[in-house]
Amino acid sequence: MIADVLLEITSAWINKTFSYLIPNNLIIEKGMRVLVPFGNKKIEGFVMEIKPFTKQEYELKEVIESIDIEPVLNYELFNIGKYISNKYYCTLIKAYQTMLPAGYKAKSNNHINIKYISIIKLGKFENIKLNNSQQKIIDYLKDNGNTEKEKLQNISKSSVLTLLNKGLIIEEKVEKYRLTDKKIKEDKKVILTSEQKDIVNKIISSNDGFSPFLLHGVTGSGKTEIYLAVTEHIINKNQNIIILVPEISLTPQFIERFRNRFSDNIAVLHSGLSDGEKYDEWRRIKKGEVSIVIGARSAIFAPLKNIGLIIIDEEHSDTYKQENTPKYNAIDIAIYRAKYHNSKLILGSATPSIESYTRAKMNIYTLLELKNRVNAKLPKVELVDMKEEIKKGNKYFSNLFKENLNNCLDNNEQAIILLNRRGYTTTISCHECGFKITCPKCDIPLTYHKNGNYLLCHYCGYKTFKPNNCPSCNSKNINEYGLGTEKLEEIIQKEFKNAKIIRMDVDSTSKKGSHKKIVSSFQNKEYNVLIGTQMISKGLNFENVTFVGVLNADASLNIPDFRSAETTFCLLNQVAGRAGRGILDGKVIMQGFNMDHYSIICASMHDYQTFYKKEMQIRKRLNYPPYYNLCLIKTSCKDEILLQKENNNIIKYLQKNNDNYLVLGPSPARIPKLNNIYYYQILIKYKKLEQINNELKMLYEQFFNKKVKLDIDINPYHI
Repeated sequence: MIADVLLEITSAWINKTFSYLIPNNLIIEKGMRVLVPFGNKKIEGFVMEIKPFTKQEYELKEVIESIDIEPVLNYELFNIGKYISNKYYCTLIKAYQTMLPAGYKAKSNNHINIKYISIIKLGKFENIKLNNSQQKIIDYLKDNGNTEKEKLQNISKSSVLTLLNKGLIIEEKVEKYRLTDKKIKEDKKVILTSEQKDIVNKIISSNDGFSPFLLHGVTGSGKTEIYLAVTEHIINKNQNIIILVPEISLTPQFIERFRNRFSDNIAVLHSGLSDGEKYDEWRRIKKGEVSIVIGARSAIFAPLKNIGLIIIDEEHSDTYKQENTPKYNAIDIAIYRAKYHNSKLILGSATPSIESYTRAKMNIYTLLELKNRVNAKLPKVELVDMKEEIKKGNKYFSNLFKENLNNCLDNNEQAIILLNRRGYTTTISCHECGFKITCPKCDIPLTYHKNGNYLLCHYCGYKTFKPNNCPSCNSKNINEYGLGTEKLEEIIQKEFKNAKIIRMDVDSTSKKGSHKKIVSSFQNKEYNVLIGTQMISKGLNFENVTFVGVLNADASLNIPDFRSAETTFCLLNQVAGRAGRGILDGKVIMQGFNMDHYSIICASMHDYQTFYKKEMQIRKRLNYPPYYNLCLIKTSCKDEILLQKENNNIIKYLQKNNDNYLVLGPSPARIPKLNNIYYYQILIKYKKLEQINNELKMLYEQFFNKKVKLDIDINPYHI
C-alpha cells in the first residue's frame, strides 16, 4: 500500500503530498501522523490518503514509523483544514498545524507524554498480623476505595512496600490528567425571567438543522443563563456543545458557572494552559469523556462529534480573528461546523458587530433581543469634558470622578477603572530639544515601565534602561508623557487613601493562572479597585461593583481605522455594564476630550439602535462592511525600495481586472516599520469573494520573491 503524506513544510510552493510505501509491519490509517525520509532529513506529516500500490516511474521510499495508534484528524477536521486553506489562502499543512494543540501537531521532537500515577487497591485477603501503620493503610483503602500511592506513603512508605510484597495491596499505573483545578460548588439555579424563558423556548423549539441566532442583550440581561438553559436541553438530547469566549480573563468566571451546573462534563481549551494540559483536554474530548468544550478562539477546532450547539459569547470581539497566517475567523469556522452538524448556533453580545446585526436584519440570523436587565436597573452614565477640568487644575480625574470614587470606597463597595494602555507612561521625551526615545527596530516610541525602570517596545520586545540624559542634546530635562496603567495605579493609591488596588493588564497577567487569581481576589473583596485595560471591559460579573470610571474614553477614536467608532462604542458600552449588576445602583463616569462624538453619546445612553443607524450611513458612503467585503494584502521586506517595486507590480496586476472591485494603495501599513522590516498594504473592496478569488489565488501561488513576504487577509477586523 502507498501513503500520500502531507509534510511539515510550510513553503507555499510545496503545497502538496508525497507518496511513500507502507512497510508490512506498520498499521497506518488516514489521519495519522508518520515519520518519513525527505532528502537527508526525517520529517513528520499527516497521512492524507492510503491507496493500492501501483508501479511508479521512480522508486518510492518507505514510511519510517507511525507516530499515532489512532488518527489525529477525523473526516470533519480533514475538511475544515481544506476549507481554511482555500478561504484564507494558506498551505494545507499550515491549516492543520493551526487547528491542533502542540501534542498533536506534525512536528518532530514535539511529542508530549501521557502522565501516569500509581493507584493502590486492596489485594488478596489474608488474616495475618499487621502493625499499626499497615492496618491504617488497609483500613483507609476499605473506607475510601482505590487511592493514590503518594497519599498512602504519607502514612508509611515502608508499610506500603511491605503490603505490596505480601500481595495485600496491588499497585496499578493509571492515566492522570494534568488539569486538576475542578472545584465544584452547589449550583444555584436561577429562575429565568419571562423574557429569558421566551428566548430559550424559541431556540430549543427551532426546527432541526442549521439554526443561527443573534442574541442581542443589554449588559446584565442574563445571556449566560440562556446559554446554560439551552446547553442543558442539548445535553439531554445526548448532543455536544462548543462554547467560545473572547479572552482568557473571562474564562474563570464563565467556566465556574458551567462547572457548577454540569460538573466534570467540561473540557477547557485556551492559551493559558500548558502544552501538556491542552494535550490531556484534547484527548478527553477525542475519547468522548465530555459533552461541553469551553475555550478561546482555537477551541472551535475541538474534535467533538455530534455537536448540537455552538455558542460564541461577545461575538463582536476582534479576538475571534487570528492575526497570524492562516488569518481565520472563528465565527466562520463555527458556521461551517454548525452547518456540518445541522446544529444550533448562538452569537451573543450586548454590542453586536455591525455585520452580524445586519445579517439579523436580513433574516440570515434569527434576532433575539433581551431589552431589560435582570435587576431592571441600567447604570447611570455621565460624560465629562476634560478640557474644562484641566482649566480647573484637574490633570487626571474630574471632580465628578473623585466624588463618585470616594463615595464608592467609603461605602465599602468596589470600583473598576478602565485605561486602555499598558505601562507606566506612553513616551519619554526631552523638554529641551523635543527628542523622543523610539525603538531602533520599529521607529515607535518606547513605553516606560517604572517597575524595573526600563523602556519597552510593545511590538518587537526591544528593551533598554531609561537614560538619565537626553541621547540627542544631553539635557537632564527628560520626562515622561502620557498615562499608563502602572502609573495610574500609583496615582490612585496616592490620591484615594482607602483604595486597595489590583491591576489587570498584559504585564500583570503574564504568569500562568494570573487571570484567575486576579478575578478571584477581586471577587472575594480582597481589593476594592480593579484597574485594567480592555480585558476588564466585558464578561466579568462582580455584584459589589457600583462605580466604573473610564479615562481617555475617546482615545480609540484617534485610531485610523474604519471600525474606530464601533470599537469605541463597544468598549464603553461593555465596561459601563460592569456597574450595578447586583442589588446596588451603578454609576459610570467617562472622561475625555471628544465627548460629543455619536459613538460615545450612544454608549452613554445604552442606545445601540441609534449608533447602528449612524454607523451604517457612514459605512455605505465609504463602501465599507457590511456593504462591501475587504481584503488586505500586506507585504513586507527589509529593503523598502524592493518592496515598493513589488507593490507596484501587484497593483498593475490587480488593476487589469478591476471592474468588479476597488483597489486602494499601496500605502505604508499602520505600523510601517517593525523589527527592521518595512510593511506596506493594499486594500481591496469587493462584493463577493468569487470576484477576486482567481487574482488572489494567483498572487498566493505564483508570487515568488524570497525577499518579499506577502500575506492575504480576508475581511480583516482592522486595516
